[in-house]
Amino acid sequence: MFDLAIDSKLRGCALVKIRIRDLVAGPEIRTRALVVQQKTGCPVQFEITSDVRASLLVWLERRRGTIEDYAFPSRIDHARQYARLVDEWMTAIGLRDLNV
Repeated sequence: MFDLAIDSKLRGCALVKIRIRDLVAGPEIRTRALVVQQKTGCPVQFEITSDVRASLLVWLERRRGTIEDYAFPSRIDHARQYARLVDEWMTAIGLRDLNV
C-alpha cells in the first residue's frame, strides 16, 4: 500500500477506495491505472512501477476477492485504517518524534 501511495500520489481517502478492478487486467497487474479522486472528482492516471506490480501481485493473490472488492480491505473505516498505517510507517522510519 505504501509503495502504491508513492507511485500514485493519491490522497489517503482515494487510495483506500481503490478496487481490485482498478489494478488488474485479467491475471496481470496493470502498468497504468486510472482512479477518480474523491475530493476533486477528477480522474488521475498513474504508472505502477514493476516493483509495485510485483508486490501487488503477491498481495492480491493472498488477499483473493473479486474485482469489485477493495484492494486494501478494512474491518473499520478505511480512512482511519490508512491513518493508523501511516502512523506506524512514520514511527518505523523515525519520523514519529517530529512535530510536523
